[in-house]
Amino acid sequence: MMGFLVFITGVVLVVKGADWLVDGSSSLARRLGVSDLAIGLTVVAFGTSLPELTVNIFAVLQNQPEVAIGNITGSNICNILLILGIASILCPLRVQRSTVWKEIPFSLLAQLLLLVAALDVVLDGALGNILSRTEGIGFLAIFVIFLVYIAGMAKNLPQVTETSEYKVFTLGKSILFVSLGLAFLIFGGKLVVDGALSIAEQFNLAKGFIAVTLVAVGTSLPEMATSVVAAYKKKADIAVGNVVGSNIFNIFFILGVSSVLRPIPVPADMMLSIYVGILATVILFMTLFTGKRHRIDRWQGAVMLGLYAIYLVLQPK
Repeated sequence: MMGFLVFITGVVLVVKGADWLVDGSSSLARRLGVSDLAIGLTVVAFGTSLPELTVNIFAVLQNQPEVAIGNITGSNICNILLILGIASILCPLRVQRSTVWKEIPFSLLAQLLLLVAALDVVLDGALGNILSRTEGIGFLAIFVIFLVYIAGMAKNLPQVTETSEYKVFTLGKSILFVSLGLAFLIFGGKLVVDGALSIAEQFNLAKGFIAVTLVAVGTSLPEMATSVVAAYKKKADIAVGNVVGSNIFNIFFILGVSSVLRPIPVPADMMLSIYVGILATVILFMTLFTGKRHRIDRWQGAVMLGLYAIYLVLQPK
């Protein structure tokens, strides 16, 4: 019971910390006249990925590779199949052409490169499945390219109007939100890892299973809140852009930083999540590519939820 209490407390702290950080950062971006889509793909995506980042840093420092890999792969699957599934059931999601042809393929590239990096044992049996520091640096380099692309895209998008959903605070209040958010994230991230390990030990469950379920869903709560609310308010670009941007951030930035801090062994039972992550991204692309007007309909969202349930059943326990 204590493990659940520690875990839930940590999740609450990281979610609230991310919320404050997103409020402060979005306010600053809004004052600079950044478009809603650009905010969704950068500021909001980065802010909602901070729980994954803080959890991963503590997992790496505590030498818990199952938590580090499972958190990211599980979060990416949760983002697409669970979050977009729920969001599209609330309101069919129609997105811009650039999201279908550029951002989602970039997310698929991230998934494929993660697979290649995780297959070291196939390429060189002496190394084992390890995300090395060199691969982490490569991920970060690609992440910089993504940021350059977003910066270029933002210049060509229309400026925000007074109808934007993002609040504007004073500079001091924005900085306060960012500071408190970071503090909550750091403390909460450690509690999430400690609580997850305690739960796995108490119920004799695999750490990887706890990582791709409790930890992944817990750290994905900011993405869920952002995308579901955006869908309800018929802001499909924010709903989908947040998920796609977060998945790119998760692999190239979070796993990049994590593996630079310490090379991360990839446990064999984590390979299923990597494969499912690729499949989920392909499904998202095909749904928007073949669907009417680049849209995810309600029935397709229901199928995504069903696939997520199947994934949880098949996950090694």
